[in-house]
Amino acid sequence: MKIKKTFFSTLFLLFSISSFSQDYHTLIGRITDFKTNESLRGVNIFSPEANIKTSTDNYGFYSIKLPQGEHTLKISSIGYYVITKKINLKKDTELDFNLTKGEEALFEIVVKNKTTLTPAGTIELSISTIKKIPAVLGEVDILKSILLLPGVTNAGEGSAGFNVRGGGTDQNLILLDESPIFNPSHAFGFFSVFNSDIIKDLKLYKSGIPANYGGRIASLLDINQKSGNYKKLNVQGGIGVISSRLLLEGPILKDKISFLIGARTTYAHLFLKLLEEQKNNSIYFYDFNAKINYKINSNNNIYISSYLGRDLFKLNNSFTNEYGNTTLNLKWHHQYSKKMNSNLSFSYSDYFYNLNLHFISVNWNSNITNYTFKYAFKNQFSSKFKLNYGLETNHYLFNPGTLKYIDKTTEQLEEKMALEHCYFINAEHDIFKNIKLSYGLRQSIFYHLGPAKVNLYENNSPVIFNTESKIYEKAIPTGIQDYSTNKIIKSYNNLEPRISFSYQLNDNNSINTSYNRTSQYLHLISNTSSPTPLDVWMPSDRYIKPQIGDQIAFGYSKIIKNDYSLQFDVYYKKLKNRLDYIDGADLIANKAIEQVLLKGQMRSYGLEILAKKNRGKLNGWISYTLSKSEKQTTGRTPEETGINNGEWYNSVYDKPHNLAITASYDISKRWTLGSNFVYQTGQATTFPRGQYKYLDISAPIYGSRNKDRLPNYHHLDFSATLKPSTKSTGNWQGEWVFSIYNIYNRKNASSINFRQNIDTGNNEAIKTSIFGFVPAITYNFKF
Repeated sequence: MKIKKTFFSTLFLLFSISSFSQDYHTLIGRITDFKTNESLRGVNIFSPEANIKTSTDNYGFYSIKLPQGEHTLKISSIGYYVITKKINLKKDTELDFNLTKGEEALFEIVVKNKTTLTPAGTIELSISTIKKIPAVLGEVDILKSILLLPGVTNAGEGSAGFNVRGGGTDQNLILLDESPIFNPSHAFGFFSVFNSDIIKDLKLYKSGIPANYGGRIASLLDINQKSGNYKKLNVQGGIGVISSRLLLEGPILKDKISFLIGARTTYAHLFLKLLEEQKNNSIYFYDFNAKINYKINSNNNIYISSYLGRDLFKLNNSFTNEYGNTTLNLKWHHQYSKKMNSNLSFSYSDYFYNLNLHFISVNWNSNITNYTFKYAFKNQFSSKFKLNYGLETNHYLFNPGTLKYIDKTTEQLEEKMALEHCYFINAEHDIFKNIKLSYGLRQSIFYHLGPAKVNLYENNSPVIFNTESKIYEKAIPTGIQDYSTNKIIKSYNNLEPRISFSYQLNDNNSINTSYNRTSQYLHLISNTSSPTPLDVWMPSDRYIKPQIGDQIAFGYSKIIKNDYSLQFDVYYKKLKNRLDYIDGADLIANKAIEQVLLKGQMRSYGLEILAKKNRGKLNGWISYTLSKSEKQTTGRTPEETGINNGEWYNSVYDKPHNLAITASYDISKRWTLGSNFVYQTGQATTFPRGQYKYLDISAPIYGSRNKDRLPNYHHLDFSATLKPSTKSTGNWQGEWVFSIYNIYNRKNASSINFRQNIDTGNNEAIKTSIFGFVPAITYNFKF
């Protein structure tokens, strides 16, 4: 209580100081795209006379408090022409602007100039910037874009999602129009679930996450879909040899109601049928997006958006893996006054995972369903002080597994239910013209609820240590406690302070730093090294505690003649209560998963460098990350050995070296060349050191955990884009994209398995590679 009282007293004092002013008036309005009338996020509004700036929110609204008198407003955004508007401000005024797209959009990731201060670890990408990144397989990809940035990696081919600063894929909060996405990948990470034609912009927080977001401890990826064209019908898409997509958007009622419908699918599985060795294999996906936007009046807007995606992978007659996301979001934006607005939203998200093991005739289904209610308010008390506050409630339903056997019997693993309440407040404070401070507090309260039958164990420990064999074993339950519906089984309460500081040294140099504490109550039970990977979400409960993460980060940025920029970031983060698995843990259909889990800690630290060329015919960047990510699980008593003898060991997300180079070169108005090169240290893994035989049965002997590595991962991609002749007439716009993924056919290992050759009896290592040289041709169109 003392911490909260001190925090709110300080907040009130800062507000009182910053809001004291006379003869100031508030200018509000909405900024939209001239052709589509779609709202624009992150547009800068700047008054040089007052040296005061602001930017639009997610819905294109802005509010800026300026001194009475004349001002020369400058309205700017990446990819749009700058507007200069002179006004004489005598009273509170409402003024809207329409921006027109420019022919030469800046190739920038983070805008840094003498009026912009960016928090440490924050990256913004507009769709115009993303589309300047070389297209591979005929279409640009959001996840491929962020994987080219420092501090962001993946676990290699055959793995879904992305890793941020040594964190797991489950530690990223991914929001699509404020609806959570639990798995962002198609086709083992080869495609993302985000159709670039649908997306307007995104923001990635690697650190300095605002207090109005929570639930994950590694990063926040906030993605906004387009609102749809309010003025006229627009059709665009692409037809390729691997996948195709289509987008329709337009007005239902001009300048009042708009719609957007998008679809995408792949047909690679049809080509596999033509290959004798692949005829029993299949891999394909599809996704569908829809959105409706209704401008009721100048103060009220309604948004409805949804997403549906599915993946299927079949390997011979061994197994079939199917998974997908479904989301629905309903949002109401209300402008109470010139200084205050709110967003009320309700979201539904479901992720299901199906695994059909044909060789043992078992079908397994699991899913997680999430309902979210969020009410957020934003107040601009002065030109230098903004306050965001509100509440959020998440209701979770977990189905860890429904099993169907060959004899048609069904077994249902116990379903789980949880509730998470959050209260948050976050302030944005421009202390001086060159100093910006953002600080906030989030309180999260988590309840694991019944109905449930919870196993009881001696000493409350579901895992015991065998002192003779020196191994961990499952404990035998001593009883069962039965909880009725909505009865609280276990609750957790955590305070999560956040603060970030930015200081503009001069026009071309700035520094920033941040600290944040985050809590994560959901856990992904996964064994991605298995040929049939597990993917089950579980709540924190009596035996599984929430993950708590602390991170500090420091950054330095420099602009060189507006053509080049250089950015350095260092970070350190520590995590407690990270789940670890005992040796030989069985995960599939485990009715008491707590019997194979141990509680450990995790740490990661690193240096990130980003050098960019922003202008000219040749654009691009070089990013490099030097980092370390480790785990440690010590013994609970002096007799216990822990995991890896209680010593720190490499996490599977540890990639000490991560290099990415991307470039785009405009040969002419018609031809553009692009290239990406990615190099990563091989994934940490554990190889057997030998074997022993007992009764003609061979068993491997393993060494220290994750001491070995797969071969280093790298590939070079190339693309060439041909636009039609400038003499073409009509509204039709088209382009041909020729691309090659992995141009030198690098066989990157997704896994290495060891076996005994039946014919020779010798031990051998078998490397599994998923993708090699992949050429593609795609025709993109728009009219």
